Amino acid sequence: MARTREFDVDQAVDAAMEVFWRGGYAATSLQDLTAALGIGSGSLYAAFGSKEKLYARALERYTSRNAAALVAQLESTDEVRPALRAALTAMAEADLCDPDRGCMLVNAATERASDPATAEQVSATLRLVESTITGALERAKARGELSADKNPTELARLLTTFMQGLRVMGQARAGREFVESAVAAAMRGLD
Repeated sequence: MARTREFDVDQAVDAAMEVFWRGGYAATSLQDLTAALGIGSGSLYAAFGSKEKLYARALERYTSRNAAALVAQLESTDEVRPALRAALTAMAEADLCDPDRGCMLVNAATERASDPATAEQVSATLRLVESTITGALERAKARGELSADKNPTELARLLTTFMQGLRVMGQARAGREFVESAVAAAMRGLD
């Protein structure tokens, strides 16, 4: 008879996400994971199959939460510029408060770019971000909040790229003045 799982899988994925987010995939050991999850290695393998599969679930959890927050923020507003500024400022602030942690999506893109599953998860998330920003900018253009000569898709690609660069600069400890100036310049690009 199979044993009943004695831990909450969602809580375990959340805990693993925190460990991978701070340490990265390669530097995170099985011992790090079992200690953070409060389970033995047998339970980890029974529930998730492997460290790599647990990482994939943790990255999925991170990207779905963060992308969902951005989507909700941009789709629930009638004023795109303040919402975009707020999103960019929140990203910058998160990195200023904890530059060692950075952005798990950026960390995944740089550390595990050669892993097809990770690369696809990163790409899918960035496509969602771009699509969401494009939609918001199209609505802004229709309301006259964005000038008629602006291309929402091109601006969305620029802002998607800028967001990832902003996260990298936060990890590089560029400092508040730098990131605030960069956010202001990015917003002027919408003029």
